[in-house]
Amino acid sequence: MKKIFFAFTLTALCALTACGKIVGTDSDVRSKSDALESAVTAEVSETTDIKTTTAKTTNVTSATTTVTTTIAIADKKIPDEVYFETIDTVEVYDEVPLSELITDTNVTLLEPDKKIGTKKLGRVGVKVKFTYEGEEYEGKLGYDVVDTTAPVALNMGWNPYVKVDQPFNLSSIVGYVDNFDRSPELTYTGEVDTSNVGTYDITVTVTDQSDNSISWDMTVLVLNEIPAPEDNNPRVNFKDFMDYYCYKNVSYGIDVSAWQTNVDYERVKEQGCEFVIMRMGYYYGDIVMDDYYQQNMENATAAGLDVGVYFYTTANTEDEAREQASWIVEQLDGRELDYPVAFDWEEWGQFQEYGMNVYDLNQIFEAFCDELEKNGYTGMLYSSKNFLNNFWTNKNNRPVWLAHYVDETDYEGQFAIWQASAYGRMEGIEGDVDMNIRVNEVPLF
Repeated sequence: MKKIFFAFTLTALCALTACGKIVGTDSDVRSKSDALESAVTAEVSETTDIKTTTAKTTNVTSATTTVTTTIAIADKKIPDEVYFETIDTVEVYDEVPLSELITDTNVTLLEPDKKIGTKKLGRVGVKVKFTYEGEEYEGKLGYDVVDTTAPVALNMGWNPYVKVDQPFNLSSIVGYVDNFDRSPELTYTGEVDTSNVGTYDITVTVTDQSDNSISWDMTVLVLNEIPAPEDNNPRVNFKDFMDYYCYKNVSYGIDVSAWQTNVDYERVKEQGCEFVIMRMGYYYGDIVMDDYYQQNMENATAAGLDVGVYFYTTANTEDEAREQASWIVEQLDGRELDYPVAFDWEEWGQFQEYGMNVYDLNQIFEAFCDELEKNGYTGMLYSSKNFLNNFWTNKNNRPVWLAHYVDETDYEGQFAIWQASAYGRMEGIEGDVDMNIRVNEVPLF
């Protein structure tokens, strides 16, 4: 935290004086002083082409140096006793209002709730409007945006297999993401000899541009043949599912896609199913409608089931998300839904391939929902417990559709729907179907 005394000058735009305390060695002091002056001068020159002059004085006492940088652009100066006490740094992407950046001052802020910029690392300035002794002024405060958060491992090696005599590509085995860096560095220590069948222990490290890192141990298996995935999951009858989760004030339903082919919704309803959420389409570079969407919507509605839709996407830009939401609105053509439109993003295995950070994908979800809302529909977030806890911010508290395949979920956030099993069986559907519980007391819209 530091205290800054301002010797402002009044103008139609702004005037600026900063006086900050910098602690360090003499060389540190010089470099930080010069950086501060350069940053402050640049910020003012960016706003207007007003002529500026600069004066600097330095006083050294013990290990503390006070640097005063004055930029005068008008005749009327702010009294020397005006001061601001500020925090030294703010975390990248944090939503910080001026009232939190400025911890103490002897002026009255005119925009205390104004959010400061935190989308870029380094020295940043923010305009501050305030009154002092009945007069109004505007100037800039400088602060440092930092990243102190380590990357997150999304896939620590679910299938750590390499075929003998094939190249070892660690990035194809693990998945990771950073809160800011869109391309953190992946390294490992240890040896993997793909010319010989065997097990190889390595330590994986992911490091972002701010030198934050995460590491974990992993065993790589070099094999003659990659094993096929095993499915040992027990199947559960829908009626038994309802009996097991015999909660108060809930509804029971399913979600379907082309994997379920020709669903007999009359038979489904007879077994106690009350709603169905169906895949409308998916996106892998192009928007494609699910082969059974039209049939599912027509037959489920005719059977009297409540209906909703979801869209599976690999969008990595806000424009793509908006385009997909607009396409969904076009297909619905004014149809009323009983459930929000669910946003389904699940490409976590090698997430780094999409060139995004945590903030980016959260913004993509928000853009998707915003486009739906412009057209009278509501968005909903579908995700598993792991990614809800470690990835999604859901800053606007949109409804959550939780995927967690356990007997009793310990997810601590609020959810409107719980997808509790992917291995349901019921008459009228060939093969497996996802089974869901709607918590009726949690609003959807």
